[in-house]
Amino acid sequence: MTLYETLVGPRSRTFAGELTAMIAASLLLTISAKLSIPFYPVPLSMQTLVAIALGLFLGPVRGSLAVFFYLAQGAAGLPVFVGTPQQGIGIAYMAGPTGGFLIGFAIQAFVAGSLFRLSMGRNLWTAIAAALVAGAAIYPTGLLWLGFLVGFDKPVLTMGLFPFIPGDVMKAALAALLFVAGSRALPKGEND
Repeated sequence: MTLYETLVGPRSRTFAGELTAMIAASLLLTISAKLSIPFYPVPLSMQTLVAIALGLFLGPVRGSLAVFFYLAQGAAGLPVFVGTPQQGIGIAYMAGPTGGFLIGFAIQAFVAGSLFRLSMGRNLWTAIAAALVAGAAIYPTGLLWLGFLVGFDKPVLTMGLFPFIPGDVMKAALAALLFVAGSRALPKGEND
């Protein structure tokens, strides 16, 4: 069982419960997008922390669906992304340099949740390991998209990888710490 299912109980399996989880998750992603440092062409935000935490707390399917719900809001033109509405909205924004990283958030959530399901994340060190693997899962889609957009003759790794590694390591570790603390706050036996 996920931490979400444990906390919410049978209500987690109702339409209202699922919708509430998706809305709450999308709000967390929106808030985390607005907490950003403007790098070019890819900004530094707190979204990786939230995407990993969603996977750990909600599980692989709910976590990645929550990210897709967030992406659907952005595609519909809601100003949920970093720098929106000033830097554009909707599909046009998603087709920009951060498009692959946006898709990578869903992959991060799925990987984090899947590793938890494989019994990683049951203690602090395995949770950190799972979160670090999930943190790295954003880079293949993000860097490929960025490379196709700006050209692989440009310093793609300098634009989309190297400046982000220290922060992503810290955010992954923080997501793991929050998850372990949340798990330990439950009465014994409820988070097994």
